[in-house]
Amino acid sequence: MKKIILLLTLIGMLHADEDVAKVVFDLTTSNLQTFEQKVLKGIAVHKAHYEGNLKELEVAVVIHGGAYKFFVKDPANSPFNSNKELIEAHSELEKRIASMSDTYEVTFLMCKAALPKNKLQEKDIYTFVTMVPNSTIGLIDKQNEGFSYIPIRD
Repeated sequence: MKKIILLLTLIGMLHADEDVAKVVFDLTTSNLQTFEQKVLKGIAVHKAHYEGNLKELEVAVVIHGGAYKFFVKDPANSPFNSNKELIEAHSELEKRIASMSDTYEVTFLMCKAALPKNKLQEKDIYTFVTMVPNSTIGLIDKQNEGFSYIPIRD
């Protein structure tokens, strides 16, 4: 009897893993429209699709390249202060990105190695963003955890 229970438990655990799809977005775009379309709108659409099929979608986003600017708390007082489009959209972007983290449980990982190159410090970045040593390590780790890889570039 114990063997049957153990077998059923193992089968249940394997089946539970089938009900979760995983994706890691390699986010390097600096284009606001691409960011909005692929991340802010796209992830919500993908999540809804999987939920409609009684599956879960686990999402991680690795941030590097031109995408740093979307995750800065105060772009007007940052190296991105000349980007008028970003500064005008910032308040709304902040709400939408925070919603991705809170409501959609998106994990945001940022490449820590290039913060100095971008003249940024960890305190300049939203608190819901987790630092990883570099983007490659973040992507390798997520792919080794079974996440599918999708690039979002300019």
